[in-house]
Amino acid sequence: MIGKAVTSLVIFLVTIFITYSITTGGLGSGRFGTVDLKSQLSFFSIPKNDTPLPCRSRSPLRVFMYDLPKRFNVGMMSSKFAGDDNSPLNANSLPTLPHYAGLHQQHSVEYWMMASLLYENATVDESSEALRVSNPDAADVFFVPFFSSMSFNTHGKNMTDPDTEFDRQLQVDILKFLRESTYWQRTSGRDHVIPMHHPNAFRFLRDEVNASILIIADFGRYSKSMANLHKDVVAPYMHVVKSFMDDDSSNPYKLRTTLLFFRGRTVRKAEGKVRAKLEKILKGYSDVHFEAGYATGEGINASTQGMRTSRFCLHPAGDTPSSNRLFDAIVSHCVPVIVSDHIELPFESELDYSKFSVFFSVKEALVPGYMVEELRKIPEERWVEMWGRLKEIAHHYEYEYPPKKDDAVNMVWKEVRSKVPAERLAVNRNRRLKVHDWW
Repeated sequence: MIGKAVTSLVIFLVTIFITYSITTGGLGSGRFGTVDLKSQLSFFSIPKNDTPLPCRSRSPLRVFMYDLPKRFNVGMMSSKFAGDDNSPLNANSLPTLPHYAGLHQQHSVEYWMMASLLYENATVDESSEALRVSNPDAADVFFVPFFSSMSFNTHGKNMTDPDTEFDRQLQVDILKFLRESTYWQRTSGRDHVIPMHHPNAFRFLRDEVNASILIIADFGRYSKSMANLHKDVVAPYMHVVKSFMDDDSSNPYKLRTTLLFFRGRTVRKAEGKVRAKLEKILKGYSDVHFEAGYATGEGINASTQGMRTSRFCLHPAGDTPSSNRLFDAIVSHCVPVIVSDHIELPFESELDYSKFSVFFSVKEALVPGYMVEELRKIPEERWVEMWGRLKEIAHHYEYEYPPKKDDAVNMVWKEVRSKVPAERLAVNRNRRLKVHDWW
């Protein structure tokens, strides 16, 4: 009896609630709409919170970009900015990145990230993954537009050159600037994004920014306490060969007569020593082209032609696990053959590289005849599938201005967004812990 009475009471109260909602418009617009429980029941109300909202799904990443003196960025690109260190930089005054600018071009992700934030139509362009905000309190992350890779390549011919003191001083100055920022102090820089793409970028003081989200080429010259996949973003090099835009042959397998192509430096350090060994192993094959060369204008033209007429392009490690050659191969639709045991690849949370690349361990690649024979075993149909996939994904490796949907810079910003939840967790957890790292 008691159970029936309770049930009847519940039904009665629900009926009264629904009737009240309908008569007062609580069910929203339209015939039925949606019940707005928060407006009907006070205990559903959410207290006001003025702290920045978490990174929102299906919306651009909100980025505050520090307005740094031009000597930290575009001042290294053009002498016209001399004596004009503090005037605001905008899309109209942004200098164009020179074509065939060597290492300046390959490690230029810092330039493209800055340019994407200066893009004036980003607020109305739905393809933009990042949106610059003028209010730092509304930002998801903070971008530091210090061209650390360009600084390394500009100030001094090598690491023992006295001119590298300019590079070191810029690092000292930017670190001082950041430490004085309230927003850096708030999270110890965890929500700050710092491009550091060249393996030697920010080399003097990089340990001082190891909590930040770093934009890097690979992890070859970083300790695990400095950089890792958990918080950092692997960004592609900017390719130096021209993209193969009219690769529309009905029979590309037959047109590409070279089985395996490599052109580049063969004397390298660290893991790159494998190149000299591969040169010896790959001699004597009529359909394998292995040539020592440099990234000069003539050399780049030779690489362009070679990649476009080859089925597979060899990508051994360089001085670090990665090199620009991989991205040259991708935009040439030449299936990459990756021989690098410690390589990490850009955008791997969204792209399955096994669909358009072939992988060998260093040990496998150094077995005489093994790699060539394995490539010969790949059926034409399988190669055509990989070639087709390369054509589908090549646009992800194009740095462009204005930025385009899912191009390289937008893919990088998308990866940055994916690091924000872990950064927020670290910051919030750190604020309440009494015993740090107890586990």
